[in-house]
Amino acid sequence: MQRVILFLFIVAYNFTGYTQDIKGTETTTIYFIRHAEKDRSNPNDRNPALTQDGLGRAVKWAEVLKNQKLDAVYSTDYNRTKQTAAPSAAKNGLEVTLYDPRNFNPNTLKELKEKTILVVGHSNTTPAMVNTILGSKKYQQIDDSNNGNLYVVTIQNGTVVNSTLLYIN
Repeated sequence: MQRVILFLFIVAYNFTGYTQDIKGTETTTIYFIRHAEKDRSNPNDRNPALTQDGLGRAVKWAEVLKNQKLDAVYSTDYNRTKQTAAPSAAKNGLEVTLYDPRNFNPNTLKELKEKTILVVGHSNTTPAMVNTILGSKKYQQIDDSNNGNLYVVTIQNGTVVNSTLLYIN
């Protein structure tokens, strides 16, 4: 009987210590996506809107992320990115924060503590931003026809602990 009590005490002590370690961890999760399908009917239009398929994909992104309480949604100042970001921002009661990818340092996102963030960018900027946060060139520029990549970066106490690339069609 004494051994059982001692065993339970040790297990309870270790479990309590483990949960305290988790509670002390400042975890930030950043989701990166490229804008949804844009209207390509006018090759001279440098700021096209989304197609109907693209608008549908934007709604689907909000559905994919529905169980994640977003604290911020970032988008470049283009129609296609803002339209992609809008459903996720609305679902979380947020305004879309605009950023300029030429003057934006994604490492500043690492400083946000205990936040969940969505960043909407472009085929040439999204993988580059993820790579900047990782400090390595893990991901290549994505093809212009690829609108389904979801990059997930997890940061604990200022250090990247995981990065994953998913394809959502």
